[in-house]
Amino acid sequence: MNNKQTLRGLSTISFWAADLAPAKKWYTELLGIEPYFERPGYAEFRIGDYQHELGLIDSRYAPGGMATGPAGAVVYWHVDDISAVLEKLLSMGAKEYEALTERGEGFITASVVDPFGNILGIMCNPHYLAVLGADRNA
Repeated sequence: MNNKQTLRGLSTISFWAADLAPAKKWYTELLGIEPYFERPGYAEFRIGDYQHELGLIDSRYAPGGMATGPAGAVVYWHVDDISAVLEKLLSMGAKEYEALTERGEGFITASVVDPFGNILGIMCNPHYLAVLGADRNA
């Protein structure tokens, strides 16, 4: 593997939706931006400080054997005001998956299931802010 890192960073997070149009509308409202790239069955947003990609994909393109309900890994997005973001998500129809949980040393997590069955994690993460600050000072 030499000195290169195996996993270098998030490239695209894929969320599935049986009806892509309402999912695109919901995420456009949540994020406050339109998708930057679209094609039939797919819409993609660039979000956050590092312009990570959130892709919405029509469920008919999902790999065979994929879970039909919330399952698998939870990806946590850093947010500055976790309580306000959680409240907004719930007011938009998301369902609580994991309540606000203090993890110690300034780390707080929560997660919801969006109206399309995807788990969306949010987190107050001091390490994220430290890395962001180091990148901006470099």
